[in-house]
Amino acid sequence: MPEGITKELETILYSSQLGFGKYGQQFEAQLKKFIGTEFVLSVNSYNMAMLILLSTLDLQPGDEIIASPVSCLASNQPFVTRKLKVVWADINPNTGTLCPKDVEQKITNKTKAIFHNHFCGYVGEIDKINSLGIKYNIPIIDDGIEAFGSEYNGKRLGNLGTDVTVFSFQTVRLPNTIEGGAIVFKNKKLYDKAVLIRDFGIDRQNFRTADGEINPDCDIHLEGFGGMMSEVNSFLGVKQMEEIEELLQKQKRNGEKWTAQLKESQNIQPLEINNNTNPNYWVFGTLSQNKNQTIEHFKSKGFFATGVHINNNIYSVFNNNVNLKGVNEFKSKFVAIPCGWWL
Repeated sequence: MPEGITKELETILYSSQLGFGKYGQQFEAQLKKFIGTEFVLSVNSYNMAMLILLSTLDLQPGDEIIASPVSCLASNQPFVTRKLKVVWADINPNTGTLCPKDVEQKITNKTKAIFHNHFCGYVGEIDKINSLGIKYNIPIIDDGIEAFGSEYNGKRLGNLGTDVTVFSFQTVRLPNTIEGGAIVFKNKKLYDKAVLIRDFGIDRQNFRTADGEINPDCDIHLEGFGGMMSEVNSFLGVKQMEEIEELLQKQKRNGEKWTAQLKESQNIQPLEINNNTNPNYWVFGTLSQNKNQTIEHFKSKGFFATGVHINNNIYSVFNNNVNLKGVNEFKSKFVAIPCGWWL
């Protein structure tokens, strides 16, 4: 680690400001500029981002949320915590992303949100899913757990007209803050509500009197969480954002190299990319006619190939082990090859 970074971390640790402060504000400003939107909230973990989001949308036990089972468990587990009913929608087996037609068929009068996962950084069918939200007056949540920097029509995820977008900044993501995440809102009213929920429902402008005592006239009317990102994590985010463009470009170049390498292959093909989208190449996705053989082949060459995620509908915690044709086909073929900036 560069000496300057080590020294600044030491300064933070010995300062009187370990909680959210100047670096937290700077990190959020960088995220706003990069994404191209205004209402961005950093939080101390992706899981916390999800809990704050679900609380902000006022989702109640028994409400239905449509989601993809082909995503990280971290994406879907918070629904169980809030006692929501998860309704699995099928996916396009060529892209790994939600099938808009199947999503629409799953909508009922109990559907309170659609959770649009962008599988491994590959952007889904944004316009079609968002149009369902407008048609049925249902909020759309873009799940960018692995998709920070992914693009559609030249704009980055988080600035695609979707109601809310969530990101993870955990150790294997970009940017990497060791632990952290962010929520992006289209609506200022929801953003203002989430600001309070992130901090135990407290309005900090009125929480203390002039002499520093807690103000008894400052009411707490919302449930809330301890979701503020620390200055250490925020500082790491700030340093990562200074290099984020270069890191994403490296991943894109790696993706181009893999595409060229696999051009003549008969048994393994690059994952299909939805129209007008650019993945961030968190991984390089492929579809193989012999998944296990392909994984072993790449491992023998020193590349840790993997199927990445298990389809979440098999887990009993969700109580919805529905059989989905597209999911089954996709999982039987999908192989991820390393494509990170470090490769």
